[in-house]
Amino acid sequence: MTDTSAGRLAGKVAIVVGAGSSGEGWGNGKATAVLFARSGARILAVDRDERAAAETCDIIRSEGGTCETAQADVSSSADIAAMVEACLAQFGRIDILHNNVGISETGGPVEASEESWNRVIAINQTSIFLTCKHVLPVMERQRSGAIVNVASIAASRYIGFPYAAYSASKAAIVGLTRNIALQYAPLGIRANCVSPGLMNTPMIRKPLAASYGGEDEMIARRDAQCPMGHMGDAWDTAHAALFLASDEARYITAQELVVDGGLTATCVSP
Repeated sequence: MTDTSAGRLAGKVAIVVGAGSSGEGWGNGKATAVLFARSGARILAVDRDERAAAETCDIIRSEGGTCETAQADVSSSADIAAMVEACLAQFGRIDILHNNVGISETGGPVEASEESWNRVIAINQTSIFLTCKHVLPVMERQRSGAIVNVASIAASRYIGFPYAAYSASKAAIVGLTRNIALQYAPLGIRANCVSPGLMNTPMIRKPLAASYGGEDEMIARRDAQCPMGHMGDAWDTAHAALFLASDEARYITAQELVVDGGLTATCVSP
């Protein structure tokens, strides 16, 4: 694939929350941070796992990009406030906020524990409330900014397993993003979602493999569910996020960009 991303984010500063990968290979946040850097942005790579953030940062720097790291628990308002201050101290502004943190735990209301529910909601949903709470005042002062939140088609579709908390949190992200977009549109700030479908990333392999009877079986079955015959990958999510973060999308806000190979357009149950 020809890389046409160069220069699309030139001069911009991007915070990528969840910039590390949860396992070997390319997760959505890692791919997005690297792609944003290749497009000219200076990156603050944020992750709870400092080593994962540093790995992403090393890739960016090895390619000649600019990147710093920050460690943060996304459910902690104090950590998020410190993240914002670190970005301003290093780069002086924040043009893009990309929220990519998320965990997936199976179980419906009966099977899932209250602890599991609260954990998923805190990490997937409350984290975006907190990052926006602390970043939006900066963007408001600048009279510009783009927020790109990663949701999921699980917000609107059953995808094969009961994910009560995951689905609820992702649906909340879509609603929160639209609310922010409309509130802040007069101030030059845009907010949109990317909603990936079935994606072959490190996040899904270990947690879900046992439910399918093994990783190979899981990949084969999930590939077969997709109209295009295969799952997407982290780069598909990253390229969608790049478009929404760039000035090419300057008149696009309050939208959900679905990246699912056509899955949600079908009427066939997963």
